[in-house]
Amino acid sequence: MGFGRRKDKASRPWRLSAKLLIASSVVTVIGFSAVCVSVMLDMRRSEEELARQTLENLASGIDSDIGRNVELFDLSLRSVANNMVAPEINQVNKPLRQLILFDHAATARHFGAIQVFDSKGKLVVDASTLDPLPEDRSGEEYFTVHRDQADVGLFISRPTLHHGAYAIVLSRRITGEDGSFLGVVAGSIRFSYFHDLFGRLRLDPNDVITVFRRDGTVIMRTPFDLDMIGKNLGDLPGVKRALSEPSGSYSGVGSANHSPRLYVWRDGTRPLVVLVGKPWADIYRLWRVEATRIGSILAALAVFVLGTTLFLAREISRRAAAEEKLEELATTDALTGLRNRRKFDASIEIEWRRAARLKRPLALLMIDADHFKSFNDTFGHQAGDEVLVGIAICISDSVKRAGDCAARYGGEEFAVLLPDLLPAEALVVAETIRLKVEQWCGETATTTVSIGVASLVPNANMEWTAMVRAADEALYAAKASGRNRTVLAAGPKLSLVA
Repeated sequence: MGFGRRKDKASRPWRLSAKLLIASSVVTVIGFSAVCVSVMLDMRRSEEELARQTLENLASGIDSDIGRNVELFDLSLRSVANNMVAPEINQVNKPLRQLILFDHAATARHFGAIQVFDSKGKLVVDASTLDPLPEDRSGEEYFTVHRDQADVGLFISRPTLHHGAYAIVLSRRITGEDGSFLGVVAGSIRFSYFHDLFGRLRLDPNDVITVFRRDGTVIMRTPFDLDMIGKNLGDLPGVKRALSEPSGSYSGVGSANHSPRLYVWRDGTRPLVVLVGKPWADIYRLWRVEATRIGSILAALAVFVLGTTLFLAREISRRAAAEEKLEELATTDALTGLRNRRKFDASIEIEWRRAARLKRPLALLMIDADHFKSFNDTFGHQAGDEVLVGIAICISDSVKRAGDCAARYGGEEFAVLLPDLLPAEALVVAETIRLKVEQWCGETATTTVSIGVASLVPNANMEWTAMVRAADEALYAAKASGRNRTVLAAGPKLSLVA
């Protein structure tokens, strides 16, 4: 039962502890997750930076090799072009002319022989032979470009089939002292050079290296794709950047393979620009494996921690509920459901100190069942217990404030502690209880109650037992006056007003 009693807060610390445990575990898991996410993001950035540096080094190495060979070949072309305008060159015999023109010419197995064409595109000198076969290159791009434009400088042709092998032709204009067009000196670098260069590199299967001409024409590519060779990609945004900026990188999708890649180039001011690409999937492959491993471990730990936390929280809640139940059993009268004497003594001690500290009144009702002993002897203990339960119900119905404490004081005697009530207010509550008991008994008047009331403002020199004695004395006075009545205690130490 538990009529009109104050709610017990004893179990709340346990509930708060369970909530705090869950909150702490959740915050801890979130904290560790945030740290792990931060670490994994740093690892991701590190992988990206490492890939960028690796591709920059690769692009720089390839670009340097190609640039060095192009420059070396260009020096040979310049030397031949300069010597061809010397007046004495046509006055010497062929062996001496070959020696003068090609003594310092670059030679390598990937370089084609340097040839000289006159102003009409006719072959006049060939480094590979003293008696070259007739050739007419007047329709070739590299010839017409130099014929029509005097300031082209070194011209690199589109990939073409040259002397039976795919190659790029490097050429320079031969200009007379008066600025007139005298012909073209040209030589080739075969594709075998690029195949040999790229073959020495340790590349992943999906890595891409593309060599561009300044107008965006694809000179060479690995993996080799003949359909891509000679194709102009200058309109692609990434290629435009590579051709217009000295160095840099961008993320984009390739024209042949649509997987996203990181593209890097270095020294884009050279005649040929090298663009190196690596798929993001390959860049992040090791990171994904590590991130998956760390994420799996973290998820397992999070599940374990949260599962353990929920288990401990449930056990704490069960323990709190059990302690609350034990506390309730220890402080509740089993028969009436009111507080027992032990709880009443603890409550009056607390309320007495509070009232003394705040200078507030404290009232006490002592209630006793009239003629209960004779009723109990006549009708038996079970009927007597029913009467006590009925009185307890009447008291509980009349005492409803959270701070009030209604208790079974002992036997057929009850006590009601009423904080912050003046004597007149306490007297009203007492009369309410008495009348309810009287109405409950009905015309048979099975039993009634007598009530003693005491109310005072405690001070430091008083003990709460004085108020109990005053209420007891008022109860005895009520019984002596004929029972079924309420008497208000009065005394020199009780500051009472009837």
